Amino acid sequence: MMELGFTWVVFVAIFGGVVALKWVLRSVNLWLYETKLADKRFSLPPGDLGWPFIGNMWSFLRAFKSTDPDSFISSFVARFGHTGMYKTFMFGSPSIIVTVPEACRRVLSDDESFKPGWPTSTMNLIGKKSFVGISSDEHKRLRRLTAAPVNGHEALSMYMGYIEDNVVSDLDKWASLGQVEFLTELRKLTFTIIMHIFLSSESKQVMEALEREYTALNYGIRAMEINIPGFAYHKALKARRKMVAIFQSIVDERREHRRKNPPTSGRDMMDALMDVEDENGRKLDDEEIIDVLVMYLNAGHESSGHITMWTTIFLQKHPEFFRRAKEEQEEIIKNRPPTQNGLTLKEVRQMKYLSQVIDETLRLVTFSFVVFREAKTDVNISGYLIPKGWKVMTWFRSVHLDPTIYPDPKEFNPSRWDELTPKAGTYLPFGAGLNSLILSAP
Repeated sequence: MMELGFTWVVFVAIFGGVVALKWVLRSVNLWLYETKLADKRFSLPPGDLGWPFIGNMWSFLRAFKSTDPDSFISSFVARFGHTGMYKTFMFGSPSIIVTVPEACRRVLSDDESFKPGWPTSTMNLIGKKSFVGISSDEHKRLRRLTAAPVNGHEALSMYMGYIEDNVVSDLDKWASLGQVEFLTELRKLTFTIIMHIFLSSESKQVMEALEREYTALNYGIRAMEINIPGFAYHKALKARRKMVAIFQSIVDERREHRRKNPPTSGRDMMDALMDVEDENGRKLDDEEIIDVLVMYLNAGHESSGHITMWTTIFLQKHPEFFRRAKEEQEEIIKNRPPTQNGLTLKEVRQMKYLSQVIDETLRLVTFSFVVFREAKTDVNISGYLIPKGWKVMTWFRSVHLDPTIYPDPKEFNPSRWDELTPKAGTYLPFGAGLNSLILSAP
């Protein structure tokens, strides 16, 4: 009996020790970041700062690698209710997650109270002189100078023929193969197109090297910031250095060629970035040019390939929507003049239902899931405090899957857009304004 009693004492002591240790560990971030707020901490939104140093990152990554990425936010809702804002510890910083339209819109639009707040790991990979690493004023300047070569109908019209030729060629090739890894082939196709827009005439070897290093860099963006050999982030930093070296050699060669030769009519994005200057006559330096290229590559390549894949999957699963989209395309072709070869910008503008299909895919997938901001001062939103220096994460998946905004939100239904004009803040597939997204979800 004494031995049994002693065993129970030992068991209780161990169990109590484990519980106490867990409580201490779960309280570390609270002591580090909340106690310094004094009485203001009572105005924080509900939530959980998680474990020391890693915070809630394990559960976040686990959710996004599962078949139910929304389980991460669902766990907060289940524990703390539908408050629309939650405190957490993510990407190395105490943070507030914002999940409702009004608060998202405020965070994205209020440049007096918020500034860009991307994680250091992201800035290290995308570039400290890209949109993610500069001030709001610099962001405005750089966006104004660099967006024209890749955004809008004028840019699309310049590259439409090249895009159509490559898409048709690859579709013919895939058809002859019988079975392909669709996303892999789409990634190659979109990489070919975006590199043509950037660099036009670089060699196949250079393009293959850039694609190889970019793939490694992109995996690192989706990983925890662990700079130790063998981890994805460490490999991504190495890939970043190799990419910069390749781009730098291209910049040097391009500058030398331009110095020795008169300008030509054919201009790619590299030429545009070298020529552009602000109202004071200042041009972009090499680091700015390279960081902008890496940033736009991340924005255009990943989203284009994945959204095309998901659109194809959804249309395959819903033949009624596929039939309507196909009929629209057939009507456009039927109305073509007999002498016309290739797609025109006017025809793209006529693809209203296909546009709805893409909008619905962007809403349902919400491929780019968040924008990072940082509070420049204490901010009160919906009665909750966002402390100065804390990160703010506008969580678009919760907005796009809100049943009060989109009935049956997890159903793919392009026809919901027939008469739907989204209210401000309720449809944010690429963020808003200066905070348009350039990064993809894990």
